[in-house]
Amino acid sequence: MSTLLTFPGQGAQRPGMLHALPDHPSVHETLTQTSEALGRDVLSMDDAASLTSTVSVQLCLLAAGVATARALLAEGGRPDAVAGLSIGAFAAAVIAGVIAYDDAARLVALRGRLMEEAYPQGYGMTAILGLERGPLEAILALVHGEASPVYLANLNAPTQLVIAGTHDAMARVSALALAAGAHAAKPVAIAVPSHCPLLDDAATKLARAFDGIALHRPRLRVFSASAARELRDPVRIAADLAHNMAMPVRWHETLLLARACEMRLAVEMPPGNVLTRLGKLVLPEAVACADMRMDSVLVLMHRESRGAA
Repeated sequence: MSTLLTFPGQGAQRPGMLHALPDHPSVHETLTQTSEALGRDVLSMDDAASLTSTVSVQLCLLAAGVATARALLAEGGRPDAVAGLSIGAFAAAVIAGVIAYDDAARLVALRGRLMEEAYPQGYGMTAILGLERGPLEAILALVHGEASPVYLANLNAPTQLVIAGTHDAMARVSALALAAGAHAAKPVAIAVPSHCPLLDDAATKLARAFDGIALHRPRLRVFSASAARELRDPVRIAADLAHNMAMPVRWHETLLLARACEMRLAVEMPPGNVLTRLGKLVLPEAVACADMRMDSVLVLMHRESRGAA
């Protein structure tokens, strides 16, 4: 009986997300550390205008995840494992002790810039709801081409999938998916085509930036949402962090792995609850810090710790 901390990716952001974090010393210290590492005030990056930037979104998600997890740890929370979706993997690696937070903040800033520079406009991501992988892949094969790239990017649940590519190509896939029985096709608040080969070059550049970064063996179990497996080697974790922007997200498989590894409680870091809704499909219990008081979350975590003892 164990606790898994989950860290969300882009699409979870919302204006004021950093200002809504718990009033806790660990939160204040993390936000200050973020600003010092970046040379700018991170609290100026969570307004609606700033969150149109991929760089700002990713840095705010990193800060929110690390700050909240640190607060839980400071109050005696004892997680057993971590998993992060896309940018959330960086926060997960920090909390697992694999990489220093200052290094993670600078790498995430670079990650966001590389993604923005690669595709400044005309690309994005769309959620396809109510259609399974096989039929969607058949539609993608009809639409995808050199002039109309579009890929399967996220496998969040059996019938909650996300595609990435050009706006025109995604619109064509969405229309065909709806005609094939999908319940909905919803644009995701992500301005770049993540988790597909379109970002291979950016991922290679980010991987080079890991040279010289100190890495450590994880103190917690690390479940990779790209590999859908547990990673123990810090070099392998770093490679996963660098390349996950260009690799499909296998979140549902990752949750199945967590359940097989006896994770019972999933606690989602702010600002949203999407991962919590997905977690409830697989794990015995899943909660979002954004929806609960910290003391209530800690009660659940302590209960799991006692059950595992």
